[in-house]
Amino acid sequence: MLKSFFVFIRFYLFWLLFFFLDRLLFLIYFSDRISHIGLGEIGSTFLYALRLDSSMIAYISVIPILFYLILLFLPRYKFPVNIGKYYVLFFVLIFSIITIFNLNLYREWGSKINYRALDLAFNSTKEAVASSSSSPILLSLSILIGFILAAAFLAQKLLDFKIKDHIEPIWKKASIAFTMLALLFLAIRGGWQLSPINQSMAYFSNETVLNHAAVNTEWNLIHDILSNKYGKDNPYKYYSRKEAQKILSEIYKKPTEDTPILLNSKQPNVVLIILESYTAELVGILGGEKGVTPNTDRLAREGILFEEIYAAAGRTDKGVLASISAFPAQAIRSVMKQSNKQEKLPGIAQEFEKQSYSTSFYYGGESEFFNMKSYVLSHGYKKLVDQHSFQRKDMNSKWGAYDDKVFTKQLADMDNSKQPFFSTILTLTNHEPFEIPVERKYKGENVNDQFRSTMFYTDSCLGAYLTDAKKKAWYKNTLFVIIADHGHRLPNDLPEFEARKYRIPLIFYGDVIKPEFKGLKISKTGSQTDLVATLLNQVKIDASRYTWSKDLLNPSTPGFAFFNWDNGFGFATKEQVISYDNVGKNIILHKNKANLKLDNQLLRYGQAHMQEVFQQYLDL
Repeated sequence: MLKSFFVFIRFYLFWLLFFFLDRLLFLIYFSDRISHIGLGEIGSTFLYALRLDSSMIAYISVIPILFYLILLFLPRYKFPVNIGKYYVLFFVLIFSIITIFNLNLYREWGSKINYRALDLAFNSTKEAVASSSSSPILLSLSILIGFILAAAFLAQKLLDFKIKDHIEPIWKKASIAFTMLALLFLAIRGGWQLSPINQSMAYFSNETVLNHAAVNTEWNLIHDILSNKYGKDNPYKYYSRKEAQKILSEIYKKPTEDTPILLNSKQPNVVLIILESYTAELVGILGGEKGVTPNTDRLAREGILFEEIYAAAGRTDKGVLASISAFPAQAIRSVMKQSNKQEKLPGIAQEFEKQSYSTSFYYGGESEFFNMKSYVLSHGYKKLVDQHSFQRKDMNSKWGAYDDKVFTKQLADMDNSKQPFFSTILTLTNHEPFEIPVERKYKGENVNDQFRSTMFYTDSCLGAYLTDAKKKAWYKNTLFVIIADHGHRLPNDLPEFEARKYRIPLIFYGDVIKPEFKGLKISKTGSQTDLVATLLNQVKIDASRYTWSKDLLNPSTPGFAFFNWDNGFGFATKEQVISYDNVGKNIILHKNKANLKLDNQLLRYGQAHMQEVFQQYLDL
């Protein structure tokens, strides 16, 4: 009987070593991020990983153990050795592929492979391929082959599925079955403790990358799929609903002063330009690298620049919805994907449509991507132009039409559009794989210079568009609003929790701005969601439906911004910016020197946002 137990012990040891190699590979791959950490702390990663690894091994063991226990009571049948080998081979191949995808995804998103990544891969395959085009293909394939060979070597040395026949009394077999099932249950659950096992049990360090390394990749993926697909509860409960709303009421107060009107027209045309991945890290006038965005810098000096704006999150679907519906990002979920929910949100184009504006939306890519077409057409846009309106020769090989073609088409169409109009342009070229139809400004082949070149290209398209727009009859009565959909980890390889990754430009520009306000800089901290109220109040349209949006031009409006990622959030004010890890339950970033009282206050505000935003999403 002990020989049978040894078979499963060897099975356990094999998978333990497999996950050890997986984790070691992760740490080597991201060695630049842990080079400042001591070897002792890095080594602790493997120790703290054991509980989640054991839980995942228990999940893998369910079918073999059940099969074994059934055959235990059927002595004439033997455990099929070949089936056991194929079973292991299947999971080795699947887990090895997940390992490689996880390395590349973590480099881009700062989070491990999750439900959102799989959803993108299966439902938006073309876009997923485009997003991964900057990944080192040859290196990834080499690592995959090497990893599979290493696993095969371990399997050959450790695994043995030759289980002997058992001639034992029935009571002993029942005891064996009960013991094995109990151990299996405990391993899956992570022990006797009150709370079942979760990611936080692997967290041990103030270094986020080590905590992420300690979390078993496959266990995390399964947990995330189940939470997203079937989870109906709010995972961000910090307070009672009433208390969370009370905390939010402290900062979302009705302004006590009137908003100054900076426009010389009561009913101007409005063009909202949402720029792909337009990070403040490369916008010179915002303190970023000089020379990458000369046109944006010029427009900011000639218009109204909002200097401290943060994106709601790090992906386009969330940034577009935050800009148009003023609804904050929902961390692990995306409301744009669910038509039954997003249709209940308001949209800024709806407000302009009520005022007899003609409305249009221009995007050079596939409008079905992430359900964007459904969102656009259900939120007041009467005309949608996407990649089907452009010639093949004008297409980026991965995403769609290059930015200059989209700007040119929108410019021409506005000549025939009924005025006043509200038109939105969403660019796409400044995205992996960073392809442009012109010579690159930055000659380096590294991904950072490729990113700089595509951003320089988008900036040049924006400058050319506004230069040509000045020749149009409708230009004098048009306000141009320029914002990014989100920031980017490049060119400084910023981790997901780094607040700088979310900082973006917001600019009002055009002759419709009163001369005395041109060149104005607004230093108040604000969010992407604040665009709606700020803009609507300038044209005297009621913004009361947008409860998460505040008017940045009103003197009595408090300055703050909330942003989030898969399992954490940030909160910014003029005095401090913090980032909070929701799994580790601790503040992992302070922009300025830690201040216990101020940090705790910002933490309360951030937690209340995280809880109430997700609850409102569930309630939609």
